[in-house]
Amino acid sequence: MKRAVILGCGFVGTRVARLLAGSGWEVTGVTRTAESAARLASEPFRAIACDIADAGALAAAGELHGADAVVSAVSSGHRGEETYREVYLNGLRNAIECLNPGRILFVSSTSVYAQNDGSWVAEQSPAQPKTPTGLILRGAEDMALNHGGTVARLAGIFGPGRSVLLRRFLENRAIIEGDGGRHINQVHADDAAGALAHIVMHELPPGIYNVADDKPMTQMECYSWLAAHLSRPLPPIVDSGPAEANRKRGLTDKRVSNAKLRSLGWPLIYPSFPEAVQRDVSLLEAARAGGSGDGPP
Repeated sequence: MKRAVILGCGFVGTRVARLLAGSGWEVTGVTRTAESAARLASEPFRAIACDIADAGALAAAGELHGADAVVSAVSSGHRGEETYREVYLNGLRNAIECLNPGRILFVSSTSVYAQNDGSWVAEQSPAQPKTPTGLILRGAEDMALNHGGTVARLAGIFGPGRSVLLRRFLENRAIIEGDGGRHINQVHADDAAGALAHIVMHELPPGIYNVADDKPMTQMECYSWLAAHLSRPLPPIVDSGPAEANRKRGLTDKRVSNAKLRSLGWPLIYPSFPEAVQRDVSLLEAARAGGSGDGPP
């Protein structure tokens, strides 16, 4: 039986663990706190608490050593630069040095692409982030790649209980920036998890893989569709200044290509945001009930 360790059993990591366990892998999920691990007690995989930023704790966790695959799907939450460095960079270094995995998969973000001209970006496109947190992610990516690992760059993740875009729209807090031409790149949490599991189970070649749906939408396209679909007014247009100057991901405008991963057999459940809203009824239910999370890049 192949073994996998999921560092960070959160919104996406838990889904990855379920998929691998359902495919016959022996999976151990790692959370930061014992309370989080306890909440996973009914899952089809074992969950333990261990601070990956603590090299000594990882070294002492013998059950995590020597796994066929380690997936680093950790999150910094909404904390700052120092937490990014501790969780992503130091945590990944500790995992590589202490756990001696057969393969390492580091979950990064399409926010590392700083393009602002609406162009398509693929894995070989320049990734030169302008934010301190983006630079930390790039450092962690390079660390994984230099150790023969794989990097998955995820677009803005949404799913039941996590869709700021939907919540803002439903609560009449959404705005359209300028002409609404900035592109939104997203991926449903189930598809994000499916991509990571696909990379692991099919032992795809090491390297970088973009994980996004098939159809980036402009802000105007997205909100116009929601307005028509839900019979609600279009959000107001804000003509000047960045609407979200303190966004964690920074303001960019690019279209993320998923062609590489799609060509290697990754099956998307929800090829576009409108299809997800129409087919995953729990999306709107959770958004109306107050589900929250990170917005799209």
